[in-house]
Amino acid sequence: MVSDGEIVINDPQETNSSIGKLSPLQSLTEKQTALVTEIIRFCETHRHDDHAVFVIEGDAGTGKSLVLNTAFNRIQTESRQNRTSPLYGMQNVLLVNHPEMIKLYRNISATVSSLRRKDYERPTTFINTMQKSDTRADIVFIDEAHLLLTRSDPYNRFRQTNQLEEILRLARIVILVFDPRQTLKFKSYWNQTRLNGFLHSIPGKVVELTDQFRVCAKPDVMTWIRNFCDGALTDLPVRQEFDFRIYDDAEKMYQSIREKNRKYGLCRILSTYDYPYTLNGKDHFVTAGKFHLRWDRNQPGHPLPWAERADSVDEVGSVYTVQGFDLNYAGVIMGPSVRYDPETDRIILNPSRYEDKAAFAGRDGIQDVEAARKQVMCNAIFVLLTRGIRGLYIYAADSALRARLHELSLIRK
Repeated sequence: MVSDGEIVINDPQETNSSIGKLSPLQSLTEKQTALVTEIIRFCETHRHDDHAVFVIEGDAGTGKSLVLNTAFNRIQTESRQNRTSPLYGMQNVLLVNHPEMIKLYRNISATVSSLRRKDYERPTTFINTMQKSDTRADIVFIDEAHLLLTRSDPYNRFRQTNQLEEILRLARIVILVFDPRQTLKFKSYWNQTRLNGFLHSIPGKVVELTDQFRVCAKPDVMTWIRNFCDGALTDLPVRQEFDFRIYDDAEKMYQSIREKNRKYGLCRILSTYDYPYTLNGKDHFVTAGKFHLRWDRNQPGHPLPWAERADSVDEVGSVYTVQGFDLNYAGVIMGPSVRYDPETDRIILNPSRYEDKAAFAGRDGIQDVEAARKQVMCNAIFVLLTRGIRGLYIYAADSALRARLHELSLIRK
């Protein structure tokens, strides 16, 4: 079950940091460069229009955030430094509804001359500020638009009904990244139909990114992950440079991740949200057999995102701390909510064992609640399984699923 080949890099902690991956100074492929140029031309073309929307779609790891931040940097440079540019003097902002991601973006801004910390905001802060001042932004970029709230959330000071709807009112041009496979809560429950309902009457363009830049593997790895998230258990990916392993022991998987982290850096243990966790200042633990490790600690004042903190190798990351981030190796614990049905040879999800009850709070606008619960759980699994650049390790808490995965590993080519 161990890959024949290993990839050696000089300084993994620096080379593979998320700052490097999302920096607008990062080299782009020809397709990415062309897309950045297209976004800029789109903004120039629609700069006098009342509304226009440009949508970037694609799976996790297809470079959506890098393209978005690169285009944002180019436009901020034009807006601030080029008096002959049609974009000069425009007021622009990049929004993301993810505390770890906004921390990352603000860290990046300190390394790029044309960017400012204040260029990056949370959607609610932007909406409330703009409504209070009765003004509109020129261009609003939105990363992880699938995390925008789709209902009121007074606890987080959002009292309207939909964040995208409010942003469309408060901006003339919107450039957004959207991936419905990464919707993780009912209060931000999106699908393609719902998005289209808001955008159908607005001039715009949709571009889909398909090239995989995170998971350095043959296509059969992503195919297996998609099948798994859809409930199908297929033959494991063939042995290749990408290190794909099945573990029967979570503690052994943890020790392997620690070993990889010493060698390459940015290797972490992750888990489905099947173990109790409460924001009460105390440690909470994930236990699977001999494995016993605390959940990721909430440290809002820490300058680094969880994935890049040195001490987080001895914690278990949740979908909320790793969404949008790259790891070299990811060891994923499939908790008790992920089960195996031997009669149908399929994955069965049990929402009653899913500990993230807040994810299912608020059913407004959701017709099939049970299907939506399972879709949120599938999405979370997909996010966890697509973090690793060079390797993915999997352990299943459900004994039947663990046995079936072990059986598949024995016949692996």
